[in-house]
Amino acid sequence: MLKKLLTICLLGLSGLTGQAQNSMPRLVKNGTVTQLLVDDKPFLVLGGELGNSTASNTAYMQPVWPKLKAMHLNTVIAPVYWELMEPQEGKFDFTLVDDLLRDARKHQMKLVLLWFGAWKNSMSCYAPAWVKTDTKRFPRVESDQGVPEEIMTPFEPRNLEVDKKAFVRLMQHLKEVDSQQHTVVTVQVENEIGMLPTARSYDSRANAAFKQPVPAPLLTYLQREKKNLKPEFAAVWQKQGAKTKGNWEEVFGKSLATDEIFMAWHYATFTNALAVAGKAAYPLPMYVNAALNRPGVPPGKYPSAGPLPHLMDVWQAGAPAIDILAPDFYNPDFKHWCDLYTRGGNPLFIPEHRFEDGVAAKAFFAFGNYNCLSFSPFAIEGSDTLKGAPIAKAYELLQQVTPLIGKYQPTGQVRGFLLQKDSAARTGTLGNYRFTAKHEYTLGWSLGAKKPDWNPGGGLIIAVAPDEFYVVGTGLVLTWEPTTKGKRAGYLSVDEGYFEGGKWMPGRRMNGDQDHQGRHVRIPGEEYGIQHVKLYTY
Repeated sequence: MLKKLLTICLLGLSGLTGQAQNSMPRLVKNGTVTQLLVDDKPFLVLGGELGNSTASNTAYMQPVWPKLKAMHLNTVIAPVYWELMEPQEGKFDFTLVDDLLRDARKHQMKLVLLWFGAWKNSMSCYAPAWVKTDTKRFPRVESDQGVPEEIMTPFEPRNLEVDKKAFVRLMQHLKEVDSQQHTVVTVQVENEIGMLPTARSYDSRANAAFKQPVPAPLLTYLQREKKNLKPEFAAVWQKQGAKTKGNWEEVFGKSLATDEIFMAWHYATFTNALAVAGKAAYPLPMYVNAALNRPGVPPGKYPSAGPLPHLMDVWQAGAPAIDILAPDFYNPDFKHWCDLYTRGGNPLFIPEHRFEDGVAAKAFFAFGNYNCLSFSPFAIEGSDTLKGAPIAKAYELLQQVTPLIGKYQPTGQVRGFLLQKDSAARTGTLGNYRFTAKHEYTLGWSLGAKKPDWNPGGGLIIAVAPDEFYVVGTGLVLTWEPTTKGKRAGYLSVDEGYFEGGKWMPGRRMNGDQDHQGRHVRIPGEEYGIQHVKLYTY
């Protein structure tokens, strides 16, 4: 009898384990925070996006994998090329996809797949030859001069149909080969959609659509979300009297802004159709990315009508099956754009950032300040100093504290900060204390600022108790003061260390010169570290 009961219990545990392993990667709302769950645990994409051509050849990728592993990536962001996946209409070759899956698993990494389908950086450069050469069946957009561009028009149903068929087949294949292992955690639908060289297309189908009434779903969204619209979009609508019927120029006015809104709607509904069909096959989280516009540049002079900050409402109305609108960072003012993309509860997911000095500090800031889901330098395999790259040091620390971030994010007990030469001190409140963060070099040369060039500093704080914190980062100095008036903060202990298997392994006690005899917590600008801080009041 005892043996039978034991067998039943073991089978039950096995079933539960199998059930957990089969749980899809998914986005969940936990309080005010959106988390990506992979195998039922909060997952931070500590990623690197490959250069466009790197994953197009498996042999070329082989020496890349160990380099990426040495950088402590947990995720590789890699394209899937429509032209190579469907070289002949209806005949699919998943060799490259399967090779990516095999090699990612071999190196204990996850994948984010980029669908290079109808559009990649505005253009249709990855469409198969049988699509490119049949412009009658698969027509292009046209400029205001009637010149066709190498961009498939979203107004032709046959363009949508062939792109959708290929994308669905990809998702079906992922379900067949990856629904147990969950190597692929998210999928990007298209890449940096945008209209050039004019704000909208002037092909015959587009011109006919432009004369039609604004679609009812967009008008319904405008009325329902009237109080929550992004201000720059609301201003365009309200300038015309916030009309609830009419054609595009009647509702939004005669302007380049209207042309872009019109084009954004049709890009969004096209992309939404792909996402709906793809999720019906295999419901992974899906996002679209944007090539950011530059202030003062008119629509048409940048890749227009993509999921840009001033068009987020159009995309959210037209593409509800898309889970995240994501920025690609090649512009200055990182905080400004992060602020724009986290409006209205949109999770911050960074699939591309220029691989440059300061990305490590920005990663700490993004995960700590914005509950970011993904950070990923672009063309990460191209660095000449891969093993020693600062982003590798940052990722090594972020991997260690991911369980803590996942646990304490929903309770609001994680903060991040970015510290640059011209930036003021950063302040915030965690637990029973207000903290102030400054760049470590502000302390002066005597405490370790050995060179005058200031690489950005950055970090995050995790409050695990009202008076207990983990500080992670580089180039920072932190001071605390109690929220209780009349009290002062003291340091019970400051220990450097690391996490191993989720357990804190303390190293040096830092209660002397390293914390300036109880005046602050400091991680030098040339170092990356974790410190465990316990405070008290007196």
